[in-house]
Amino acid sequence: MKAWSYPVVRRLGALSFCLAHAAVGLTRAEQRQPANQIMNDTNPLSSFQVIEFRRYTIKEGERENFIRYFETYFPEAFQQLGALALGQFRERGNASGFVWLRGFHTRFDRPIVNGAFYFGPLWREHSLKMNSLMKDSDNVLLLRPLAPDTEVTVLPAVDPVTEKNGAMGIAVAQILSLKNQPDEILSAKLRRTFSSYRVPGVREAGILVTLDTPNNFPQLPVRNDGPFLVWLGILRDEESLKENFTAAAQRVGETFASEKLLRDTPELLVLEPTPRSRLRWFPAWQ
Repeated sequence: MKAWSYPVVRRLGALSFCLAHAAVGLTRAEQRQPANQIMNDTNPLSSFQVIEFRRYTIKEGERENFIRYFETYFPEAFQQLGALALGQFRERGNASGFVWLRGFHTRFDRPIVNGAFYFGPLWREHSLKMNSLMKDSDNVLLLRPLAPDTEVTVLPAVDPVTEKNGAMGIAVAQILSLKNQPDEILSAKLRRTFSSYRVPGVREAGILVTLDTPNNFPQLPVRNDGPFLVWLGILRDEESLKENFTAAAQRVGETFASEKLLRDTPELLVLEPTPRSRLRWFPAWQ
């Protein structure tokens, strides 16, 4: 999230591009349909095929302020543009660490949505404040689901009435630096190994791998030192983390390392959902 200054004509051009793109691929009959009917034909809360896994370093003592600003201004803005803040978290053990996931339906949507947001009025109003709280925002993995059924779990927004305490539970992200981009055989092997995480109090929330395409919105840098594999999970509580998951995660990392699949030591992030994080332990799961 960096503050940029663009002339008005540049911003109008970006907006025109967004509007023109919206009509691409519609049949003549679809173009005559009311807008709300077209939107009801698809589920805007599903099928996010491109994920930005964003890790920020916040200035000392400012993380809670950053979270409050972020959750006040931005989740609905992304949703209105067709993207989604899938979850946002405090990184445990790192008082300056803030992690969030932004999802796009396709890789073609990413530059359109990001262009509309970062050249738009909301970011222009709040960018100076947000940038003043951050030391770094360039540690970003650009990812895709490993398989069609390993997309990031999209949960309903936190209900301010029934979830008065905000998001609950613990999130974990196991980041593996792979030697090679997974093919079909390796993908199946990885998934079989991750099946050991299917224990009480632990829910898989997605398996993602590096999206092997050029960065199509270069104003936001992404890492190019992949490939990476990211296993996402949601845990019910501290007991689930300590008793059921931590040892299993270590064994999985050791298994991949012994089979010479990794370039570096696995990284395990323990993440605490912020009050409005969609990705959390869902109350209905009990």
